[in-house]
Amino acid sequence: MTPQDPHAGHPVLHAGPPITEARIVAIMLHGRGASAEDILGLAGELSARDVAFMAPQAADRTWYPNSFLAPMPRNEPGLGSALGMIERLVEKLQQQQIPANRIALMGFSQGACLTLEFAARHAQRYAVIAGFSGGVIGPPGTPRNYPGTFDGTPVFLGCSDVDPHIPVERVHESAEVFERMGARVDKRIYPGMAHTIIAAEIEAVDALLKSAISNA
Repeated sequence: MTPQDPHAGHPVLHAGPPITEARIVAIMLHGRGASAEDILGLAGELSARDVAFMAPQAADRTWYPNSFLAPMPRNEPGLGSALGMIERLVEKLQQQQIPANRIALMGFSQGACLTLEFAARHAQRYAVIAGFSGGVIGPPGTPRNYPGTFDGTPVFLGCSDVDPHIPVERVHESAEVFERMGARVDKRIYPGMAHTIIAAEIEAVDALLKSAISNA
């Protein structure tokens, strides 16, 4: 860890089967103020088997300091460090003969925003992408001219219509970005839901993981 790369060298927790024995490997990113242990609790709610879960820990429990709607320079160096950390995890998995189409990316809240921004910047065919209460990062009007294609990757986006942290307009924008880039998007807006993950969202992502396993 350095001031320029605050998330480097922090622990990555594991759950499920060994990575080299799993059909799918899921990288799970926790929210602001939470922990790798917290997001790994979601793994216990999923019934899909043959999935290895990896959960990196953010420095000081925060991936970047300000709102995901702030100008991106205001969230550095945390944002760049976090994106680089995910890139290194994906590269390490690929070195272990686990291609991107067997890698799932998922996160909640700040972790969901980071998941979606990383995926948009590194478009390819993933197993599953799931953003629980999140959206792509940057202030309104940020150009979304990401290169590449998702080649049919299933993407789940779930959020409240009155989330205090995630404007519903950003969820709609994120869905449009991913659809334009060739993803199959399942967007679900839940009226009056709190800033949380509910059973219906878990069931939807569970089904996507099971489908990915059967096709792996």
